[in-house]
Amino acid sequence: GTYAELALCKAEQVHLLPVNVSFAQGAAMGTPYATAYRGLFHRANAKPGETVLVHGASGGVGTAAVQLARARGLQVFGTAGSDEGLKLAREQGAHEVFDHRASDQFEQIMKATSGRGVDVIVELLANVNLGKDLTILAKGGRVVIIGSRGPVEIDPRNTMQRDADVRGLILPNTPPEEMASIHAALVAGLENGTLRPVIGKEFPLAEAAKAHRAVMKPGAMGKIVLVTGSKQ
Repeated sequence: GTYAELALCKAEQVHLLPVNVSFAQGAAMGTPYATAYRGLFHRANAKPGETVLVHGASGGVGTAAVQLARARGLQVFGTAGSDEGLKLAREQGAHEVFDHRASDQFEQIMKATSGRGVDVIVELLANVNLGKDLTILAKGGRVVIIGSRGPVEIDPRNTMQRDADVRGLILPNTPPEEMASIHAALVAGLENGTLRPVIGKEFPLAEAAKAHRAVMKPGAMGKIVLVTGSKQ
């Protein structure tokens, strides 16, 4: 995000908001939805009918990934760390939700796939989950790492046994032509109502410090937006 009332950018980075979308929702679109879209469809090559697991499905990137995957015809699993977060993930389109506070969450996920495993995992906290992620992948499964807060130890044999891939992603690496196609898809989703950015909280720009503290609290719910001037 940014911390200013004005910003300098390239023309191709600016997009007209559909009439049914608020400015706060527009602010919540760019990075979370582009990251989720690129992770799911460009890095993981997720296909209709496959099963995708979204860790942190109640946060900004997580809710975006759930909506995008559901719209593309995937079977969507989501994890969250609060009852409210689990409810939100289901409201956004997750077919099954799992409490990541539960010690047996990975066993529950495998049971939900009848032991087959999941095809794609959208990983937002790799330092906590990656080792276990590799044990619940289906053959040919892919993990896309979007976030991590430190190092992690894994057993490479878990990737070998499944012909599995672990792929990283950072949005600034996206080529311009790829980003243009992503933005076109996201605008179409906004226009037809398929994509509905979830706003967790709004803060005035002067209270940016409070927004930072809110981000660091567990149990993320949607996207936090800084508002400049009067709300629109």
